[in-house]
Parts: sequence; C-alpha cells; structure tokens
Amino acid sequence: MKRLLLLIGLMLCITSTMKAAMKIDHIEPANWFVGMKNPSLQLMVYGQDVKNATVSVDYPGVQVDSVVQLDSPNYLLVYLNLSGAQPGEMTISLKDGRRTQKVKFPLLQREMSGDRHMGFTNADVLYMLMPDRFASGSDANDQIKGMMTYKNDRSQPSLRHGGDLEGIRQHLDYFNELGVTALWFTPVLENNSPDANGFSTYHGYATTDYYKVDPRFGTNDEYRRLIDEAHQHGLKVVMDMIFNHCGFDHPWVKDMPSKDWFNLPEWLEQSGGTSDPRGTSFLQTSYKLTPVMDPYASEVDLRETTEGWFVPTMPDLNQRNQHVMNYLIQNSIWWIETVGIDGIRMDTYPYADAEGMARWMKTIDEEYPNFNTVGETWVTEPAYTAAWQKDSRLSDHNSYLKTVMDFSFFEKLSQAKNEETDGWWNGLNRIYNSLVYDYLYPNPSSVMAFIENHDTDRFLGNGKDSLALKQALALLLTINRTPQLYYGTEILMNGTKEVTDGNVRKDFPGGFPGDKKNAFTAEGRTKAENDMFNWCSRLLHWRQGNDVIIKGRQTQFIPWKGVYVIARRYQGKTVLTILNGTTAPAKLEVARYAEVIGQTTTARDVITQRSVRLDHDISLRPRQTLIIEF
Repeated sequence: MKRLLLLIGLMLCITSTMKAAMKIDHIEPANWFVGMKNPSLQLMVYGQDVKNATVSVDYPGVQVDSVVQLDSPNYLLVYLNLSGAQPGEMTISLKDGRRTQKVKFPLLQREMSGDRHMGFTNADVLYMLMPDRFASGSDANDQIKGMMTYKNDRSQPSLRHGGDLEGIRQHLDYFNELGVTALWFTPVLENNSPDANGFSTYHGYATTDYYKVDPRFGTNDEYRRLIDEAHQHGLKVVMDMIFNHCGFDHPWVKDMPSKDWFNLPEWLEQSGGTSDPRGTSFLQTSYKLTPVMDPYASEVDLRETTEGWFVPTMPDLNQRNQHVMNYLIQNSIWWIETVGIDGIRMDTYPYADAEGMARWMKTIDEEYPNFNTVGETWVTEPAYTAAWQKDSRLSDHNSYLKTVMDFSFFEKLSQAKNEETDGWWNGLNRIYNSLVYDYLYPNPSSVMAFIENHDTDRFLGNGKDSLALKQALALLLTINRTPQLYYGTEILMNGTKEVTDGNVRKDFPGGFPGDKKNAFTAEGRTKAENDMFNWCSRLLHWRQGNDVIIKGRQTQFIPWKGVYVIARRYQGKTVLTILNGTTAPAKLEVARYAEVIGQTTTARDVITQRSVRLDHDISLRPRQTLIIEF
C-alpha cells in the first residue's frame, strides 16, 4: 500500500510539473535602446505559466530592479535598469524549478539623441489621411493568411478597401506638389478583428498588437521605409495612437494580465467573454467630456466618462494601473526610436486618466524636448481646450500636452458657412468671437485648427461650394494656429456621416487599381478640381517658411458691413486676409484698417500675384476671399 501511495504521489508530482511547464511565447518590447535619460525598462513576458519564474540577467551595466507577478499565471513583468549598458545582445534567464529558458534580447544604439527629434510646429501643415482609403500600392497584402475573417470590398463603405503604406509611399511627390509638410495617418497598428454585420476595423482604432503594423498595411520595415522616404521629401510623419482603449481581440482580453488591467472588466465574466453587453452591467462612456474639468461634476458623471468603455468592442484600459501606463509610455518611445516618427496624435485624450496621461507627456517631453504631441480634446469651448494645454493656468494639474485641437474653430466655421455675416453674432462673427479667447491658451500657435476630419462631415457636405471652402482654408492657413487638412479637400471631396462614417472616408480617386479617374494628376482632375487644387497649392507653398504667418503678430477686426479682416505682421511685412462673409457685393473700407495698412498704397494678391491698390476702397465679390501682402 505504501509503495502504491508513493507511486501515485510521484505520478501526481510529474503530472503537476508537466502542467506547470513554463513556456515563453514572447517578450514586449522585443528590443530596446541604450543611452535613454530614463534607464528603466519594463519587459512584459508572456507565455504558459511564466508567473513564478525567477529572472536573472548577466550583462554589464544591466540590473534587475524588480519582478512583478500579475494575476494571470501567463504574465510576468520584469523591470530592468540599463543605466550602464552598452549596445549588444544580452541574455535573460527565466527559471522555474529545474527548467531554465534563455532569451536573447538586443540592446540597440540610438540613431540620434532625444533632443534631435524635431516635432511638427505651426510652421507645418498636417495632411491627414486614412491608409485604407488613400492608395493601394501592392495586392500582395490584400488577403493575409491566419488573420480573422475579413474581405476587401470597395463598394461597402464600412469594410476594408485595400489601401496600404506602399500606396502612400508611391505618392510622396503628390504631397510635395500640393505643398503640405507633414502627414498624419490614422492608426497603422494591427487591428486583427473579424468583420461583423458589414463593419470592419479598417479605421485602425481597435489595436490588437501595439508593436506590429497591420499586415494589410505592410510591415514594420515598410513603415520605416515610408517614413525615411517621407523625410527625404521634406515631409514629417505623425503617428496616431490610442491609449484609452484597445481592440476586443487583443490577447489581454482573453487572458487579462491583472484584474485591474481594464476598467470595469467584470461584465466580461457576465457576458461569457464576448462583446455582447446584453444582460450585463456593461457601462458605455457618455461621450461627454465636460465632467473631467467640471468643478461641480458628480461621481457618476465622471465615472461614465473616464471608466465607461468607448464601445463594447473596444476595452477601456486602466491608466491608473502604473504597469499599464508604463507599457503604453514605453510603446510610444519604441516607435519614436524604431521608425523615426515626428509627432503623435493621441486619440480620445480626455477619456483616459489625466494623471497617467500627464506622466506620459512629461516623460516624452523630458526625453524629446523638441517633439510634439496633439491630443484630441473634443469640446467646443475654448476654455475647456485651453485647460488641457501644457502650462495652462486654468488647471490645477499640468497636462504637459503641447498641442490641443481647436474644436471651437471647427464648430463656429461649420455654422458660419451657412450664414450671412451680420453686425452681431452670425457668419464670420462666430470666428471672431472664438479667437477673442486666445488669451486663455498658454501658446495659441500650438493649437491645431481644422475644418473637417475623419470623424466629421466633410466641409462641403454633399455640395461643392468652393467659395465657402476657400474662405475656410484662407482662415485655416493664415491665422495663428497649426493647421490640419483632410485628404481630398484639395480636389473637392465631399460627403456626410448621416448614413455611415465611411461616406466621409471615401477612396482617393486614382489610388486603387482599376480606378477610372486619377485625381493625383492634373489630367485626371476636372476643371473645378484643378482650380481648387491649384489655389490650395499656391497658398500652401506661399505659407512654407513664411515668418509673417509663423511668427507674426495677429490683429483681427470685428466684421464690418459683412467683411472680416485678419492681419499678420512681422518685421515690417504684413499679410491681410480679407473675407466677404455675405452673398452680396461688399467693400473693404480701407480707412478703417489704417493701423495695419499705414501709408502703403499697393499690395500683392498672394494667389494671383496681381497688384492691389490700397489708396481707395476695395470692391469685393460675393463670398470673395482675398489674401494680400505688402
């Protein structure tokens, strides 16, 4: 009997050992860089039963600071100190009982110091595009084996259309011809989620791998190649990131590293691990961002905003968990160092934990003092937006966020385009009455203005009002802001969201095989499209390096008899943006603007290069836009 019990015990021990056999699947990040100001490195080790492993590193200048066990048996966080490390390949040893696994981990030399990474500024014009909808340069990545079920169908506005990074790379000359200086792509990271009910994650905002470009767009190497060639073309590249949430098919969802990795994860148990919220305690965000800054905010309102999930298929990350935040901070640094991006656009900025996001921004600013990040802060009151900008006096806590998005300008312009400019509030008075609050911003020139983007109706709606569009673009490109354009505006692309977001995210004509029209060339554009393209291109090229616009003092005049005037002045040079905000002829009464015109009698039209006399009143056509310099 004793021998039998001993044998059974031995078999149970062997079985237990077999079940608990450690197997490392991968480590994130897969490499790191020496010479960083912050020598700390978090490694997320993932694999079967790695939780109880002991960790050692035998490499000069590297120390194991701490090892953090998480709730899941399949994760282990290892914090290293690299303060004395040199480039090379270190070996990380993980031991569990008698079993030891060794992993080679590259430590790379940085290509440049952090202060040499130059971000975008108000001297730039950002051109925003969606990789899936801009151009396809290769059909080799149209169907990727091993990915969840999807299809490319350009007839369906919410399915994938097949655009990729190679398509963008092949059209870098187009951006130079247009005159923009920076490119902002919507997210390029892997979104390995299946199509469902006619919808897909073509937009890129449901990340399933933070260290991998979506194979349907290309590879990490192809992303780097695109950025390198963009730099050769004088173009900066801004990377769209999302720290507030990830995709439902991220490995973290099926195997949560810790119970508090996500906000409100308990409903996943109730739903059986599915994204169906019916009959559960699922809480969706209210999409109302005001409670984050509201001094009278209730707990329930604030919780709905910051802890509620964006949608059931986008799990809400908990930035209050320091390990989650460390992971995200490192990820952004890794992309800066690995592919050389020139800026970050952070999606849904106020939805995430403000303190965690401020720590991220402070870390980035310390390592890359000349880098820039713009946060999506979708509230249309300037006081709200200004409170999010770095060093704001309106907030008790510094966000360290250098650039915020001007949703006030967008909203006021969207209203003004359909109104007559009167003597009080309507029409272009709305723009005037928005800009008067620039005293709230620590740095107005680092506020990003736009007239449309992927989340809004196109400025043209379903029409083709080029007169209104020229007025909007004239303001956007001459006021004291950092301007952002949306792809296709220059060729009169239109559409509204009333049916689906896909209708404001249409394919760029000529970007895909079989297109009957190629709007990348003058020959392929209509006369109206060429007129708009050429008008935009002249204005954009004129703006490049123009210190009057980049550095000049701004003076605006209350709209007078329907005419709105903004002046920019720098070192004896002046630019006047003159807009007739009515559908009737109007006059610029020159004497009213003597303080900026002075004794000057002639100016030059920036677009036509014609001479404009300033010694008498100027007649303006209905909705005319006139930009002059002297």
